Amino acid sequence: MIAIIYGTTTGNTLDAATKVQAQLGGEDKVELFDVKDIGLGALEYFTKVIFAIPTWDYGEVQEDWQDVWDEVDETDFSDKTMAFIGLGDQYSYSEWFVDAMGMLHDKVVAQGATVVGYWPVEGYDFEESKALTEDKKLFVGLPLDDDCQPELSDKRIEEWCALIQADLAD
Repeated sequence: MIAIIYGTTTGNTLDAATKVQAQLGGEDKVELFDVKDIGLGALEYFTKVIFAIPTWDYGEVQEDWQDVWDEVDETDFSDKTMAFIGLGDQYSYSEWFVDAMGMLHDKVVAQGATVVGYWPVEGYDFEESKALTEDKKLFVGLPLDDDCQPELSDKRIEEWCALIQADLAD
């Protein structure tokens, strides 16, 4: 089983998590958890985890994730294979595109996680992002922009799920 732990304010991140769940085999293979309801408690039951996090305003962490932000630094992820989904607006917040995903990725990697699902930067138009690899050729997870590129989200989710499926298989 795979856990997807998400935080959402407008519903876009839940929509993305639900689509990823469907692509990876549905409810029989993937369980969804709202971070505001479960916190990080579900982590002890899963070794395959996807974190889905939107970026708010000027590179800020969404409020439900903010509630568990410090707890991430105290959690051992060394037995976890992790992937990330980040939502953001690459035009209105071009200097902070999916920053929260990058910040969460860095915290989890520091706690020993194995990360899969890096994604190319081609097809996005932004100035800066904390969610880029050091060489700036890849994002640390799947960035979605349902504000400016909603027509691309389903195809990106489908391709990304195909990319990570083997790494997250039981």
